[in-house]
Amino acid sequence: MKALLEQFAAMSPWEAIAVALGLAYLLLAVKRNLLCWLCAFIGTAISLVLFARVNLYMQATLQVFYLVMAVVGFIEWRRGRTQAGEVRIRVWTPQQHVMAAAAVAAATVVNGWLLAKYTDAALPYVDSFVTWGSVITTWMVARRVIENWLYWIVVDGVAIWLCYAQGLLGFALLSAVYVGIVVRGYFVWRRDLAAQRAADGEGAMAHVAT
Repeated sequence: MKALLEQFAAMSPWEAIAVALGLAYLLLAVKRNLLCWLCAFIGTAISLVLFARVNLYMQATLQVFYLVMAVVGFIEWRRGRTQAGEVRIRVWTPQQHVMAAAAVAAATVVNGWLLAKYTDAALPYVDSFVTWGSVITTWMVARRVIENWLYWIVVDGVAIWLCYAQGLLGFALLSAVYVGIVVRGYFVWRRDLAAQRAADGEGAMAHVAT
């Protein structure tokens, strides 16, 4: 316990800020609040530098993708709203999930092998899995796909160990908290999806009646 507290005390202010912004992003995403993307953009810019400093090259590269997706997500969420102003939720087909899983697996193997062979990257295969899993899952968030929360449970679970192994205790703790929040996020979005479908059904009936 003492060692854990010492690690927290040694956490840099920048890491603490990135952690706080990461939490803010996820909590706002659960509520489908557009401000989540602003928190994501700023926190990601800080995280990019921190990951690069500890040789987690794929995680650093991932932050570049996150910066782009923060912009894409904001635009997509602002455009894809219901008449009531709520961000519209989508559902993927089984075929889309199979394709996503296959793509992540293939990218992990190839990317991990390249990192292990040509760089001094730490935990290359684990780093690659978290990276490519995060890429597809972040795309799902931006596209408002409800199953993103289920993907995040797996990705964040692996990220806990990856970050802790490299001494990034703040990010490891953030990933652990994420797991709890994403579970809640899934059930909140599932409830909202049911309400969205009910509203769509009522709207269709009204349209037919007119």
